[in-house]
Amino acid sequence: MSPTEFPLLTLITFFPLLGAVILLFVDQEKKETLRWITLVVTLLEFIFSLPLFFQFRLDTPAMQFVERAPWIPEYGISYFLGIDGISLFLVLLTTFLTFVSAIACWQDIQDKVREFMICLLFLETGMIGVFVALDLFLFYVFWEVMLIPMYLLIGVWGNPKRRIYAAVKFFIYTMVGSVLMLVAILVLYFQNGEVTGKYTFDLLELYRLQVPMNAQFWLFLAFGVAFAIKVPMFPFHTWLPDAHTEAPTVGSVLLAAVLLKMGTYGFLRFSIPLFPNASHQLIPLVSILAIIGIIYGALVCLVQKDLKRLIAFSSVSHLGFVMLGLFAFNLQGIEGGVLQMLNHGFSTGALFLLVGMIYERRHTRMIEDFGGLWKQMPIFAAFFMVVTLSSIGLPGLNGFVGEFLILVGTFKATATFAVVAATGVILAAAYMLWMYQRVMFGELTKPENKVLKDLSGREILVLSCITLFIFWIGIYPQTFLSRMEPTVKNYLIQVQNKYQAGLQLEQGEKIFLAKVLQNSVPPGRDRSQNSE
Repeated sequence: MSPTEFPLLTLITFFPLLGAVILLFVDQEKKETLRWITLVVTLLEFIFSLPLFFQFRLDTPAMQFVERAPWIPEYGISYFLGIDGISLFLVLLTTFLTFVSAIACWQDIQDKVREFMICLLFLETGMIGVFVALDLFLFYVFWEVMLIPMYLLIGVWGNPKRRIYAAVKFFIYTMVGSVLMLVAILVLYFQNGEVTGKYTFDLLELYRLQVPMNAQFWLFLAFGVAFAIKVPMFPFHTWLPDAHTEAPTVGSVLLAAVLLKMGTYGFLRFSIPLFPNASHQLIPLVSILAIIGIIYGALVCLVQKDLKRLIAFSSVSHLGFVMLGLFAFNLQGIEGGVLQMLNHGFSTGALFLLVGMIYERRHTRMIEDFGGLWKQMPIFAAFFMVVTLSSIGLPGLNGFVGEFLILVGTFKATATFAVVAATGVILAAAYMLWMYQRVMFGELTKPENKVLKDLSGREILVLSCITLFIFWIGIYPQTFLSRMEPTVKNYLIQVQNKYQAGLQLEQGEKIFLAKVLQNSVPPGRDRSQNSE
Protein backbone atom coordinates (compact mmCIF):
# COMPACT_ATOMS: atom_id res chain seq x y z
CA MET A 1 0.00 0.00 0.00
CA SER A 2 1.38 3.39 -0.96
CA PRO A 3 1.31 6.23 1.59
CA THR A 4 -1.47 7.97 -0.35
CA GLU A 5 -3.85 5.03 -0.24
CA PHE A 6 -6.47 4.80 2.48
CA PRO A 7 -6.22 1.64 4.66
CA LEU A 8 -9.77 0.56 3.88
CA LEU A 9 -9.38 -3.07 4.92
CA THR A 10 -7.90 -2.05 8.26
CA LEU A 11 -10.86 0.26 8.85
CA ILE A 12 -13.37 -2.46 7.94
CA THR A 13 -11.61 -5.06 10.07
CA PHE A 14 -11.19 -3.08 13.27
CA PHE A 15 -14.06 -0.57 13.21
CA PRO A 16 -16.42 -3.03 14.98
CA LEU A 17 -13.77 -3.42 17.68
CA LEU A 18 -13.84 0.36 18.17
CA GLY A 19 -17.61 0.12 18.59
CA ALA A 20 -17.15 -2.60 21.20
CA VAL A 21 -14.78 -0.33 23.15
CA ILE A 22 -17.35 2.48 23.07
CA LEU A 23 -19.99 0.14 24.48
CA LEU A 24 -17.77 -0.52 27.50
CA PHE A 25 -18.35 3.08 28.65
CA VAL A 26 -22.14 2.98 28.30
CA ASP A 27 -24.29 2.18 31.34
CA GLN A 28 -25.50 -1.41 31.04
CA GLU A 29 -28.99 -0.35 32.13
CA LYS A 30 -29.39 1.88 29.05
CA LYS A 31 -30.43 -0.99 26.80
CA GLU A 32 -31.90 1.15 24.03
CA THR A 33 -28.73 3.24 23.82
CA LEU A 34 -26.62 0.09 23.60
CA ARG A 35 -28.78 -1.26 20.79
CA TRP A 36 -28.68 2.00 18.84
CA ILE A 37 -24.90 2.31 19.13
CA THR A 38 -24.48 -1.26 17.88
CA LEU A 39 -26.90 -0.64 15.02
CA VAL A 40 -25.08 2.53 13.94
CA VAL A 41 -21.67 0.82 14.14
CA THR A 42 -22.80 -2.17 12.06
CA LEU A 43 -24.53 0.12 9.53
CA LEU A 44 -21.40 2.26 9.14
CA GLU A 45 -19.35 -0.92 8.85
CA PHE A 46 -21.53 -2.12 5.98
CA ILE A 47 -21.31 1.30 4.30
CA PHE A 48 -17.50 1.30 4.67
CA SER A 49 -17.36 -2.10 2.96
CA LEU A 50 -19.34 -1.01 -0.12
CA PRO A 51 -16.31 0.59 -1.88
CA LEU A 52 -14.79 -2.89 -2.00
CA PHE A 53 -17.59 -3.84 -4.38
CA PHE A 54 -17.78 -0.68 -6.46
CA GLN A 55 -14.03 -0.08 -6.75
CA PHE A 56 -13.11 -3.72 -7.34
CA ARG A 57 -11.22 -4.05 -10.63
CA LEU A 58 -12.39 -6.68 -13.10
CA ASP A 59 -9.25 -6.53 -15.28
CA THR A 60 -6.87 -8.21 -12.86
CA PRO A 61 -6.83 -11.43 -10.82
CA ALA A 62 -4.31 -9.98 -8.36
CA MET A 63 -5.03 -9.18 -4.74
CA GLN A 64 -6.60 -5.73 -4.35
CA PHE A 65 -6.80 -3.15 -1.55
CA VAL A 66 -3.53 -4.65 -0.31
CA GLU A 67 -2.07 -3.40 2.97
CA ARG A 68 1.28 -4.57 4.28
CA ALA A 69 3.45 -3.51 7.19
CA PRO A 70 6.13 -5.22 9.31
CA TRP A 71 4.75 -6.69 12.50
CA ILE A 72 7.32 -9.09 13.98
CA PRO A 73 9.95 -8.95 11.21
CA GLU A 74 12.56 -11.07 12.99
CA TYR A 75 10.15 -14.03 12.66
CA GLY A 76 8.85 -13.17 9.20
CA ILE A 77 5.45 -12.07 10.52
CA SER A 78 3.77 -9.15 8.78
CA TYR A 79 0.47 -7.31 8.88
CA PHE A 80 -0.69 -8.32 5.40
CA LEU A 81 -4.27 -7.82 4.20
CA GLY A 82 -5.88 -8.11 0.78
CA ILE A 83 -8.93 -9.42 -1.06
CA ASP A 84 -9.67 -10.97 -4.44
CA GLY A 85 -12.77 -12.18 -6.24
CA ILE A 86 -13.09 -15.10 -3.83
CA SER A 87 -12.93 -13.22 -0.52
CA LEU A 88 -14.69 -10.03 -1.70
CA PHE A 89 -18.24 -11.32 -1.32
CA LEU A 90 -17.54 -13.16 1.92
CA VAL A 91 -16.46 -9.86 3.50
CA LEU A 92 -19.56 -8.11 2.16
CA LEU A 93 -21.76 -10.98 3.36
CA THR A 94 -20.29 -10.62 6.84
CA THR A 95 -20.82 -6.87 7.12
CA PHE A 96 -24.34 -7.09 5.69
CA LEU A 97 -25.57 -9.93 7.89
CA THR A 98 -24.03 -8.46 11.04
CA PHE A 99 -26.01 -5.28 10.37
CA VAL A 100 -29.16 -7.33 9.77
CA SER A 101 -28.48 -9.28 12.98
CA ALA A 102 -28.22 -6.06 14.98
CA ILE A 103 -31.75 -5.20 13.86
CA ALA A 104 -33.06 -8.73 14.34
CA CYS A 105 -31.95 -9.06 17.98
CA TRP A 106 -33.57 -5.76 19.05
CA GLN A 107 -36.24 -7.43 21.18
CA ASP A 108 -34.73 -10.91 21.38
CA ILE A 109 -31.92 -10.11 23.83
CA GLN A 110 -33.02 -8.61 27.16
CA ASP A 111 -30.33 -9.83 29.58
CA LYS A 112 -26.71 -8.62 29.56
CA VAL A 113 -27.40 -6.51 26.46
CA ARG A 114 -24.08 -4.64 26.62
CA GLU A 115 -22.05 -7.83 26.83
CA PHE A 116 -24.04 -9.39 23.99
CA MET A 117 -23.46 -6.43 21.68
CA ILE A 118 -19.74 -6.38 22.51
CA CYS A 119 -19.52 -10.08 21.60
CA LEU A 120 -21.39 -9.42 18.36
CA LEU A 121 -18.97 -6.67 17.29
CA PHE A 122 -15.94 -8.62 18.47
CA LEU A 123 -17.14 -11.58 16.40
CA GLU A 124 -17.48 -9.39 13.32
CA THR A 125 -13.84 -8.30 13.58
CA GLY A 126 -12.72 -11.93 13.86
CA MET A 127 -14.79 -13.07 10.89
CA ILE A 128 -13.64 -10.28 8.57
CA GLY A 129 -10.03 -10.76 9.65
CA VAL A 130 -10.13 -14.42 8.60
CA PHE A 131 -11.23 -13.45 5.07
CA VAL A 132 -8.73 -10.63 4.51
CA ALA A 133 -5.56 -11.95 6.22
CA LEU A 134 -2.77 -12.99 3.81
CA ASP A 135 -0.21 -13.78 6.51
CA LEU A 136 -0.67 -17.24 8.00
CA PHE A 137 0.19 -16.09 11.52
CA LEU A 138 -2.29 -13.22 11.27
CA PHE A 139 -4.90 -15.57 9.80
CA TYR A 140 -4.47 -17.95 12.73
CA VAL A 141 -4.88 -15.11 15.23
CA PHE A 142 -8.19 -14.06 13.65
CA TRP A 143 -9.28 -17.71 13.39
CA GLU A 144 -8.86 -18.13 17.15
CA VAL A 145 -10.24 -14.67 18.03
CA MET A 146 -13.50 -15.54 16.28
CA LEU A 147 -13.91 -18.62 18.48
CA ILE A 148 -14.22 -16.70 21.78
CA PRO A 149 -17.29 -14.51 21.12
CA MET A 150 -19.19 -17.34 19.43
CA TYR A 151 -18.49 -19.59 22.41
CA LEU A 152 -19.92 -16.88 24.68
CA LEU A 153 -22.96 -16.24 22.47
CA ILE A 154 -23.90 -19.91 22.69
CA GLY A 155 -22.91 -20.50 26.31
CA VAL A 156 -24.37 -17.33 27.87
CA TRP A 157 -27.38 -16.40 25.72
CA GLY A 158 -28.34 -19.81 24.37
CA ASN A 159 -31.10 -22.17 25.44
CA PRO A 160 -30.72 -22.70 29.23
CA LYS A 161 -31.18 -26.47 29.02
CA ARG A 162 -28.08 -27.51 27.05
CA ARG A 163 -26.23 -24.33 26.09
CA ILE A 164 -23.10 -25.14 28.11
CA TYR A 165 -22.85 -28.57 26.55
CA ALA A 166 -23.26 -27.14 23.04
CA ALA A 167 -20.76 -24.34 23.65
CA VAL A 168 -18.09 -26.66 25.07
CA LYS A 169 -18.60 -29.15 22.23
CA PHE A 170 -18.24 -26.35 19.65
CA PHE A 171 -15.09 -25.06 21.38
CA ILE A 172 -13.40 -28.47 21.69
CA TYR A 173 -14.09 -29.49 18.09
CA THR A 174 -12.75 -26.20 16.76
CA MET A 175 -9.69 -26.23 19.02
CA VAL A 176 -8.70 -29.74 17.95
CA GLY A 177 -8.72 -28.65 14.33
CA SER A 178 -6.93 -25.40 15.15
CA VAL A 179 -4.02 -27.19 16.84
CA LEU A 180 -3.51 -29.43 13.81
CA MET A 181 -3.58 -26.39 11.54
CA LEU A 182 -1.04 -24.56 13.73
CA VAL A 183 1.37 -27.50 13.47
CA ALA A 184 0.99 -27.51 9.67
CA ILE A 185 1.61 -23.75 9.51
CA LEU A 186 4.84 -24.13 11.48
CA VAL A 187 6.01 -26.98 9.24
CA LEU A 188 5.43 -24.79 6.18
CA TYR A 189 7.27 -21.91 7.84
CA PHE A 190 10.39 -23.94 8.60
CA GLN A 191 10.34 -25.81 5.30
CA ASN A 192 10.21 -22.56 3.34
CA GLY A 193 13.14 -21.29 5.41
CA GLU A 194 15.19 -24.39 4.67
CA VAL A 195 14.47 -24.29 0.93
CA THR A 196 14.67 -20.55 0.22
CA GLY A 197 16.59 -19.24 3.22
CA LYS A 198 13.66 -16.94 4.03
CA TYR A 199 11.46 -17.66 7.02
CA THR A 200 8.06 -16.10 6.37
CA PHE A 201 4.33 -16.56 6.97
CA ASP A 202 3.50 -14.63 3.78
CA LEU A 203 0.84 -16.73 2.04
CA LEU A 204 1.66 -15.50 -1.47
CA GLU A 205 5.31 -16.50 -1.03
CA LEU A 206 4.37 -19.86 0.45
CA TYR A 207 2.26 -20.51 -2.66
CA ARG A 208 5.55 -20.72 -4.59
CA LEU A 209 7.01 -23.36 -2.26
CA GLN A 210 7.04 -26.84 -3.80
CA VAL A 211 6.29 -29.09 -0.84
CA PRO A 212 7.59 -32.68 -1.18
CA MET A 213 4.91 -35.20 -2.09
CA ASN A 214 5.07 -37.22 1.11
CA ALA A 215 4.75 -34.06 3.22
CA GLN A 216 1.91 -32.63 1.11
CA PHE A 217 -0.43 -35.43 2.06
CA TRP A 218 0.00 -34.98 5.82
CA LEU A 219 -0.06 -31.18 5.68
CA PHE A 220 -3.23 -31.26 3.59
CA LEU A 221 -4.85 -33.51 6.18
CA ALA A 222 -3.77 -31.22 9.04
CA PHE A 223 -5.27 -28.16 7.36
CA GLY A 224 -8.15 -30.21 6.02
CA VAL A 225 -9.34 -31.54 9.36
CA ALA A 226 -9.47 -27.99 10.77
CA PHE A 227 -11.48 -26.77 7.80
CA ALA A 228 -13.65 -29.92 7.56
CA ILE A 229 -14.74 -29.43 11.18
CA LYS A 230 -15.71 -25.85 10.43
CA VAL A 231 -17.62 -26.66 7.19
CA PRO A 232 -18.76 -29.13 8.72
CA MET A 233 -18.14 -32.16 6.53
CA PHE A 234 -19.33 -35.65 7.35
CA PRO A 235 -18.25 -37.18 9.77
CA PHE A 236 -17.06 -34.00 11.60
CA HIS A 237 -20.54 -32.45 11.68
CA THR A 238 -21.93 -33.62 15.02
CA TRP A 239 -21.22 -30.35 16.87
CA LEU A 240 -23.33 -28.30 14.45
CA PRO A 241 -26.93 -29.36 15.31
CA ASP A 242 -26.29 -28.86 19.03
CA ALA A 243 -24.67 -25.45 18.50
CA HIS A 244 -27.49 -24.25 16.25
CA THR A 245 -30.27 -25.58 18.45
CA GLU A 246 -28.95 -24.03 21.65
CA ALA A 247 -27.62 -20.74 20.22
CA PRO A 248 -29.69 -17.53 20.23
CA THR A 249 -31.22 -16.58 16.89
CA VAL A 250 -28.44 -14.16 15.93
CA GLY A 251 -25.81 -16.73 16.92
CA SER A 252 -27.44 -19.30 14.63
CA VAL A 253 -27.63 -16.79 11.77
CA LEU A 254 -23.97 -15.82 11.91
CA LEU A 255 -22.83 -19.36 12.61
CA ALA A 256 -24.63 -20.72 9.54
CA ALA A 257 -24.20 -17.75 7.23
CA VAL A 258 -20.58 -16.80 7.88
CA LEU A 259 -18.63 -19.08 10.25
CA LEU A 260 -19.30 -22.26 8.28
CA LYS A 261 -17.93 -20.54 5.16
CA MET A 262 -14.56 -20.24 6.87
CA GLY A 263 -14.15 -23.97 6.35
CA THR A 264 -14.92 -23.94 2.63
CA TYR A 265 -12.89 -20.73 2.22
CA GLY A 266 -9.98 -22.42 4.01
CA PHE A 267 -9.95 -25.30 1.55
CA LEU A 268 -10.07 -22.86 -1.37
CA ARG A 269 -7.48 -20.36 -0.06
CA PHE A 270 -5.03 -22.66 1.73
CA SER A 271 -5.37 -26.43 1.35
CA ILE A 272 -5.78 -26.67 -2.44
CA PRO A 273 -3.22 -24.08 -3.67
CA LEU A 274 -0.60 -24.97 -1.05
CA PHE A 275 -0.87 -28.73 -1.63
CA PRO A 276 -2.29 -29.25 -5.16
CA ASN A 277 -0.89 -32.74 -5.67
CA ALA A 278 -2.34 -34.04 -2.43
CA SER A 279 -5.61 -32.26 -3.30
CA HIS A 280 -5.81 -34.06 -6.65
CA GLN A 281 -5.04 -37.40 -5.06
CA LEU A 282 -7.77 -36.91 -2.46
CA ILE A 283 -10.49 -35.75 -4.88
CA PRO A 284 -12.32 -39.12 -4.69
CA LEU A 285 -12.24 -39.15 -0.87
CA VAL A 286 -13.38 -35.55 -0.44
CA SER A 287 -16.07 -35.90 -3.13
CA ILE A 288 -17.45 -39.10 -1.60
CA LEU A 289 -17.56 -37.52 1.87
CA ALA A 290 -19.30 -34.46 0.35
CA ILE A 291 -21.91 -36.68 -1.35
CA ILE A 292 -22.47 -38.63 1.88
CA GLY A 293 -23.01 -35.28 3.63
CA ILE A 294 -25.48 -34.17 0.94
CA ILE A 295 -27.62 -37.30 1.16
CA TYR A 296 -27.18 -38.03 4.88
CA GLY A 297 -27.98 -34.44 5.86
CA ALA A 298 -31.12 -34.48 3.72
CA LEU A 299 -32.33 -37.83 5.07
CA VAL A 300 -31.82 -36.74 8.67
CA CYS A 301 -33.82 -33.56 7.94
CA LEU A 302 -36.81 -35.73 7.00
CA VAL A 303 -37.12 -37.05 10.56
CA GLN A 304 -36.49 -33.84 12.50
CA LYS A 305 -39.19 -32.52 14.82
CA ASP A 306 -37.38 -29.30 15.77
CA LEU A 307 -37.30 -26.54 13.14
CA LYS A 308 -33.82 -25.40 14.15
CA ARG A 309 -32.33 -28.88 14.00
CA LEU A 310 -33.88 -29.41 10.59
CA ILE A 311 -32.26 -26.23 9.25
CA ALA A 312 -28.97 -27.15 10.93
CA PHE A 313 -28.82 -30.54 9.21
CA SER A 314 -29.78 -28.89 5.91
CA SER A 315 -26.51 -26.93 6.20
CA VAL A 316 -24.58 -30.22 6.20
CA SER A 317 -26.32 -31.07 2.94
CA HIS A 318 -25.92 -27.66 1.28
CA LEU A 319 -22.25 -27.29 2.17
CA GLY A 320 -21.64 -30.77 0.82
CA PHE A 321 -22.57 -29.27 -2.56
CA VAL A 322 -20.04 -26.48 -2.01
CA MET A 323 -17.24 -28.95 -1.28
CA LEU A 324 -18.19 -31.01 -4.32
CA GLY A 325 -17.93 -27.93 -6.53
CA LEU A 326 -14.58 -26.80 -5.12
CA PHE A 327 -13.02 -30.22 -5.75
CA ALA A 328 -14.30 -30.38 -9.33
CA PHE A 329 -11.24 -28.23 -10.17
CA ASN A 330 -12.90 -26.38 -13.03
CA LEU A 331 -14.35 -22.91 -13.57
CA GLN A 332 -18.03 -23.85 -13.21
CA GLY A 333 -17.48 -25.93 -10.08
CA ILE A 334 -15.46 -23.34 -8.18
CA GLU A 335 -17.60 -20.38 -9.25
CA GLY A 336 -20.69 -22.35 -8.27
CA GLY A 337 -19.10 -23.25 -4.94
CA VAL A 338 -18.25 -19.63 -4.10
CA LEU A 339 -21.70 -18.44 -5.20
CA GLN A 340 -23.35 -21.19 -3.17
CA MET A 341 -21.48 -19.97 -0.09
CA LEU A 342 -23.32 -16.66 -0.51
CA ASN A 343 -26.62 -18.35 -1.34
CA HIS A 344 -26.46 -20.51 1.76
CA GLY A 345 -25.63 -17.44 3.84
CA PHE A 346 -28.73 -15.59 2.68
CA SER A 347 -31.18 -18.52 2.57
CA THR A 348 -30.21 -20.32 5.76
CA GLY A 349 -29.65 -17.04 7.61
CA ALA A 350 -33.20 -16.01 6.67
CA LEU A 351 -34.58 -19.40 7.75
CA PHE A 352 -33.03 -19.03 11.20
CA LEU A 353 -34.41 -15.49 11.46
CA LEU A 354 -37.89 -16.75 10.58
CA VAL A 355 -37.69 -19.53 13.16
CA GLY A 356 -36.48 -17.00 15.73
CA MET A 357 -39.45 -14.72 14.97
CA ILE A 358 -42.00 -17.49 15.49
CA TYR A 359 -40.13 -18.69 18.60
CA GLU A 360 -40.44 -15.23 20.17
CA ARG A 361 -44.22 -15.53 19.79
CA ARG A 362 -44.78 -19.19 20.69
CA HIS A 363 -41.66 -20.18 22.68
CA THR A 364 -41.51 -23.50 20.86
CA ARG A 365 -39.76 -24.76 17.75
CA MET A 366 -41.55 -28.11 17.49
CA ILE A 367 -43.17 -28.58 14.09
CA GLU A 368 -46.13 -30.40 15.65
CA ASP A 369 -47.02 -27.29 17.66
CA PHE A 370 -47.88 -25.35 14.52
CA GLY A 371 -50.23 -25.73 11.57
CA GLY A 372 -52.42 -23.31 9.65
CA LEU A 373 -50.17 -20.31 10.29
CA TRP A 374 -50.80 -19.05 6.76
CA LYS A 375 -54.26 -17.86 7.86
CA GLN A 376 -53.00 -16.10 10.96
CA MET A 377 -49.66 -14.75 9.65
CA PRO A 378 -49.88 -14.29 5.86
CA ILE A 379 -46.85 -11.97 5.57
CA PHE A 380 -44.72 -14.36 7.61
CA ALA A 381 -45.91 -17.27 5.47
CA ALA A 382 -45.07 -15.41 2.24
CA PHE A 383 -41.50 -14.69 3.32
CA PHE A 384 -41.16 -18.26 4.59
CA MET A 385 -42.29 -19.58 1.19
CA VAL A 386 -39.75 -17.48 -0.74
CA VAL A 387 -36.87 -18.52 1.51
CA THR A 388 -37.96 -22.17 1.45
CA LEU A 389 -38.02 -22.21 -2.36
CA SER A 390 -34.65 -20.45 -2.37
CA SER A 391 -33.19 -23.19 -0.18
CA ILE A 392 -34.61 -25.84 -2.50
CA GLY A 393 -33.06 -24.19 -5.55
CA LEU A 394 -36.10 -23.01 -7.52
CA PRO A 395 -35.13 -21.36 -10.85
CA GLY A 396 -35.30 -17.58 -10.53
CA LEU A 397 -33.98 -17.66 -6.96
CA ASN A 398 -30.39 -17.70 -5.76
CA GLY A 399 -30.08 -21.36 -4.81
CA PHE A 400 -30.68 -22.58 -8.35
CA VAL A 401 -27.70 -20.76 -9.90
CA GLY A 402 -25.16 -22.09 -7.41
CA GLU A 403 -26.39 -25.68 -7.47
CA PHE A 404 -26.63 -25.67 -11.27
CA LEU A 405 -23.03 -24.48 -11.71
CA ILE A 406 -21.79 -27.00 -9.13
CA LEU A 407 -23.54 -29.90 -10.86
CA VAL A 408 -22.27 -28.77 -14.28
CA GLY A 409 -18.71 -28.54 -12.97
CA THR A 410 -18.99 -31.89 -11.18
CA PHE A 411 -20.45 -33.54 -14.28
CA LYS A 412 -17.51 -32.30 -16.35
CA ALA A 413 -15.12 -33.76 -13.76
CA THR A 414 -16.90 -36.99 -12.77
CA ALA A 415 -20.37 -37.63 -14.13
CA THR A 416 -21.16 -40.34 -11.57
CA PHE A 417 -20.61 -37.97 -8.65
CA ALA A 418 -22.91 -35.38 -10.25
CA VAL A 419 -25.72 -37.89 -10.83
CA VAL A 420 -25.60 -39.18 -7.25
CA ALA A 421 -25.34 -35.66 -5.78
CA ALA A 422 -28.37 -34.52 -7.80
CA THR A 423 -30.54 -36.75 -5.62
CA GLY A 424 -29.81 -34.26 -2.83
CA VAL A 425 -31.83 -31.65 -4.74
CA ILE A 426 -34.85 -33.96 -4.77
CA LEU A 427 -34.47 -34.77 -1.08
CA ALA A 428 -34.14 -31.04 -0.27
CA ALA A 429 -37.49 -30.38 -1.95
CA ALA A 430 -39.00 -33.25 0.06
CA TYR A 431 -37.92 -32.16 3.53
CA MET A 432 -38.34 -28.40 3.01
CA LEU A 433 -41.80 -28.56 1.42
CA TRP A 434 -43.01 -31.15 3.93
CA MET A 435 -41.82 -28.90 6.77
CA TYR A 436 -43.56 -25.90 5.18
CA GLN A 437 -46.78 -27.85 4.72
CA ARG A 438 -46.93 -28.94 8.36
CA VAL A 439 -46.19 -25.46 9.70
CA MET A 440 -48.25 -23.30 7.35
CA PHE A 441 -51.16 -25.32 5.97
CA GLY A 442 -54.02 -27.18 7.61
CA GLU A 443 -56.28 -25.91 10.37
CA LEU A 444 -55.46 -23.65 13.30
CA THR A 445 -56.09 -26.34 15.89
CA LYS A 446 -53.84 -24.93 18.62
CA PRO A 447 -55.50 -22.07 20.55
CA GLU A 448 -52.10 -20.40 21.08
CA ASN A 449 -51.69 -20.04 17.30
CA LYS A 450 -55.00 -18.23 16.89
CA VAL A 451 -53.73 -15.11 18.67
CA LEU A 452 -50.33 -14.80 16.96
CA LYS A 453 -49.50 -11.41 15.48
CA ASP A 454 -48.02 -11.10 12.00
CA LEU A 455 -44.61 -9.60 11.33
CA SER A 456 -43.79 -6.14 12.63
CA GLY A 457 -42.28 -3.41 10.47
CA ARG A 458 -38.81 -4.13 11.87
CA GLU A 459 -39.10 -7.81 11.02
CA ILE A 460 -40.38 -7.08 7.51
CA LEU A 461 -37.40 -4.77 6.96
CA VAL A 462 -34.95 -7.46 8.07
CA LEU A 463 -36.43 -10.13 5.79
CA SER A 464 -36.87 -7.73 2.86
CA CYS A 465 -33.15 -6.90 2.89
CA ILE A 466 -32.25 -10.58 2.53
CA THR A 467 -35.03 -11.34 0.04
CA LEU A 468 -33.63 -8.62 -2.23
CA PHE A 469 -30.40 -10.59 -2.64
CA ILE A 470 -32.27 -13.88 -3.03
CA PHE A 471 -33.96 -12.49 -6.14
CA TRP A 472 -30.93 -10.48 -7.31
CA ILE A 473 -28.60 -13.48 -7.45
CA GLY A 474 -31.31 -15.68 -8.93
CA ILE A 475 -32.24 -13.27 -11.73
CA TYR A 476 -28.88 -11.64 -12.52
CA PRO A 477 -25.95 -13.61 -11.06
CA GLN A 478 -23.52 -11.97 -13.47
CA THR A 479 -23.11 -9.10 -11.00
CA PHE A 480 -21.32 -11.55 -8.73
CA LEU A 481 -19.79 -13.98 -11.24
CA SER A 482 -18.06 -11.20 -13.20
CA ARG A 483 -16.07 -10.15 -10.13
CA MET A 484 -14.96 -13.64 -9.19
CA GLU A 485 -14.24 -15.01 -12.69
CA PRO A 486 -10.76 -13.45 -13.29
CA THR A 487 -9.62 -14.64 -9.86
CA VAL A 488 -10.97 -18.17 -10.33
CA LYS A 489 -9.42 -18.53 -13.81
CA ASN A 490 -6.02 -17.42 -12.57
CA TYR A 491 -6.43 -19.61 -9.48
CA LEU A 492 -7.01 -22.70 -11.62
CA ILE A 493 -3.98 -21.91 -13.79
CA GLN A 494 -1.71 -21.50 -10.77
CA VAL A 495 -2.97 -24.68 -9.11
CA GLN A 496 -2.57 -26.65 -12.35
CA ASN A 497 0.96 -25.32 -12.96
CA LYS A 498 2.02 -26.18 -9.43
CA TYR A 499 0.42 -29.59 -9.76
CA GLN A 500 2.35 -30.30 -12.97
CA ALA A 501 5.57 -29.08 -11.37
CA GLY A 502 4.93 -31.44 -8.49
CA LEU A 503 4.44 -34.36 -10.86
CA GLN A 504 7.70 -33.55 -12.65
CA LEU A 505 9.52 -33.28 -9.33
CA GLU A 506 8.10 -36.61 -8.21
CA GLN A 507 9.08 -38.24 -11.50
CA GLY A 508 12.58 -36.78 -11.22
CA GLU A 509 12.90 -38.16 -7.70
CA LYS A 510 11.88 -41.61 -8.91
CA ILE A 511 14.41 -41.54 -11.78
CA PHE A 512 17.14 -40.35 -9.45
CA LEU A 513 16.32 -43.07 -6.92
CA ALA A 514 16.33 -45.72 -9.66
CA LYS A 515 19.76 -44.59 -10.84
CA VAL A 516 21.11 -44.65 -7.29
CA LEU A 517 19.85 -48.18 -6.79
CA GLN A 518 21.24 -49.25 -10.17
CA ASN A 519 24.65 -47.75 -9.49
CA SER A 520 24.80 -49.35 -6.07
CA VAL A 521 25.03 -52.87 -7.66
CA PRO A 522 28.47 -53.68 -9.24
CA PRO A 523 28.38 -54.97 -12.85
CA GLY A 524 28.05 -58.74 -13.19
CA ARG A 525 26.39 -59.21 -9.82
CA ASP A 526 22.67 -59.34 -9.13
CA ARG A 527 21.06 -57.91 -6.00
CA SER A 528 20.98 -61.20 -4.17
CA GLN A 529 24.71 -61.68 -4.67
CA ASN A 530 25.36 -58.10 -3.62
CA SER A 531 23.37 -58.57 -0.46
CA GLU A 532 25.45 -61.64 0.38
